[in-house]
Amino acid sequence: MTNTLIFVDLASEDPSKAGDFYAKVFGWQNDARPEGVYHRMVPGGFFKKSDGTDSEIGNLHLGIFKAANARPHPEPEGVEPRVLSADGRKPRVWVLISDDDSADRILGTAEDLGATILWRNHYWKEFNGYNHAFRDPWGNEIVLWGKAGQDPQIPADFTRE
Repeated sequence: MTNTLIFVDLASEDPSKAGDFYAKVFGWQNDARPEGVYHRMVPGGFFKKSDGTDSEIGNLHLGIFKAANARPHPEPEGVEPRVLSADGRKPRVWVLISDDDSADRILGTAEDLGATILWRNHYWKEFNGYNHAFRDPWGNEIVLWGKAGQDPQIPADFTRE
């Protein structure tokens, strides 16, 4: 058996506010553990089988940790650095757009809550998906992926690669 990816954490100066942000943008449950220190974002539901029914595998969760004292750590007071990374590339988190949601709604909500839209309306043939991206108020990059389907009809205003 291979090693299994179980979680990805994002840094924030205010995990409570970041948890509220992601709850509003994606409709996830904001599970504070403990409040203001570490928040687990629970999307709910299960990965789908090819026939559209639920598998036994639950959707992945996202963590949000306080940059000033990233937990867990053996030192109760934490260690440096205690600030968000500002320069250069960072990891990106990819989120599949639900069939009952839209990129426009997600991007609009994110922007209303302080996110910066990085780009929108791009088709990536390699993975047959419609992509859009934003930077949350804490500098984390989120890339949205929408299913293009078997015979994608790419809108004329979309860039392509």
